[in-house]
Amino acid sequence: MTPVPRTTRLALLALTALLSACGGGKTTRPAAPPASTQVWPSMVPNDPQAANAVLMRAIGLVGTPYRYGGNTPESGFDCSGLVTYVYREMVDLKLPRTSRDLAAVQGPKIEPKRLAPGDLVFFGSRGNVSHVGIYVGEGRFVHAPSTGGTVRLDSLGGAYWKDHYTGAKRVLH
Repeated sequence: MTPVPRTTRLALLALTALLSACGGGKTTRPAAPPASTQVWPSMVPNDPQAANAVLMRAIGLVGTPYRYGGNTPESGFDCSGLVTYVYREMVDLKLPRTSRDLAAVQGPKIEPKRLAPGDLVFFGSRGNVSHVGIYVGEGRFVHAPSTGGTVRLDSLGGAYWKDHYTGAKRVLH
């Protein structure tokens, strides 16, 4: 993979900053802290057009209410419902329904420094995956975090997410 052009990185960063203010509501997980000083390498996805479609749809769902078992904008989303909806609607990719099954999808495991927009990022504890999001770049990801919350953007560098990160998978080939 080759680095993302600087103008693309800046546009994505501006878009994520703008949209990060859209989410609201009570959550049980902490909100992202101010931007991390960590530098996140910019990788070009294998299929930039597909990744862009996935990201634009996912970011467009920021603010949609969380609902356990939800998998549509009308009903709300849980984390895996958001992921499966976005990939099915935008690139006709049918993925497993649970975060644990998504983590088991065949495909390369991705090191954090090699993340590309559109990769799936996983979180959990004691070796168990319990949460999934869609990586958008610059260390940020879109996800449906918890009951009472909404789909939002968060930073992988946030204390909760950094401590519970279990890995990533590339599903766009």
